[in-house]
Amino acid sequence: MLKPPNEDQPGQPPDQPVGELISRVLEDGKAYALAELNVVKAIAEEKVSAFKLPAIAIVAALLVSQAAIIVLALGITLALADLVGPLLAGIIGLLVFGGIAGGLGWWASTRIRDEL
Repeated sequence: MLKPPNEDQPGQPPDQPVGELISRVLEDGKAYALAELNVVKAIAEEKVSAFKLPAIAIVAALLVSQAAIIVLALGITLALADLVGPLLAGIIGLLVFGGIAGGLGWWASTRIRDEL
């Protein structure tokens, strides 16, 4: 015997108004988006925490290398002071290390301009 069309069939949910269905889909979409956002945040936090210690080590290495360059400049200046006098040795050291710094800066600026 055939069932009348308005009776619920087993395995299918009862009819709901379209407004309720749309609001439920929107709520599910919001929940899914928030879950995806939380996953992305967790991945980003993990990557940041993985790079934290190496970044600190790089900064420390840069500070130590800067101190080494200062010691080198001072050593060259003091070695030249015996040969040409302290004032001229300071000027020579300034020109040598200033030239190195200027050359590196010029090279970096041209590389940046070429990349842009």
